[in-house]
Amino acid sequence: MSTEDSKTMGILYAVATPIGNLEDITLRALRVLKEADLIAAEDTRRTRKLLSHYGIHTPITSYYGRESKADYLIGALKRGKSVAIVSEAGTPGISDPGYPLIKRAIENGITVESIPGPCAAISALVVSGLPTDGFIFIGFLSRKKGKLIKQIGGLFSLEKTVIFYESPNRLVATLEAIKESFGDANVVIARELTKKFEEILRGSIDSILNLLKERKIRGEVIVLLHK
Repeated sequence: MSTEDSKTMGILYAVATPIGNLEDITLRALRVLKEADLIAAEDTRRTRKLLSHYGIHTPITSYYGRESKADYLIGALKRGKSVAIVSEAGTPGISDPGYPLIKRAIENGITVESIPGPCAAISALVVSGLPTDGFIFIGFLSRKKGKLIKQIGGLFSLEKTVIFYESPNRLVATLEAIKESFGDANVVIARELTKKFEEILRGSIDSILNLLKERKIRGEVIVLLHK
């Protein structure tokens, strides 16, 4: 592909959006969302609320990983259209459908620009009180206990803070499996970050499990561990 051809193509903007509080968005992100030809959103309902709040009327389309929609977006970029991709919340490309689209854009010689901002994993790490000089983010652990234990065992051996997302319904079972295989550890549960019911739970796995037996956790959960 010639340099001249690349100049005629649009730019794919990976735009970070608030994980809860709508005030957590940068001026640059707002400008890009206003000026883009199209916004590709993992969750159009949630994104429309954000756009409405800031009076942004850019056309929006859903994108949650389907190859046919990726073809459409790459085609629009090749025709010179600028596309802003946003995740359900936070930074696109981090354990969500944004990654394959970004990869394809790069493979097609399309410029990709990051518009930085909120990321749930990093926000949780900052307030966790666990070591931040070395950490590993794994997204979602396997649903199979054997594979989950293998994943965690390999990460614990690196002596880094481990960060992952977890469903509230699986949280207790996951912590029990880790405790059973590796003994106790320092754990932080970050729930509903930046939202009205934000909560940070810190302690040993045993103490957190005892707490969870007395109540039901709801909302988006981030788990941080350090052996």
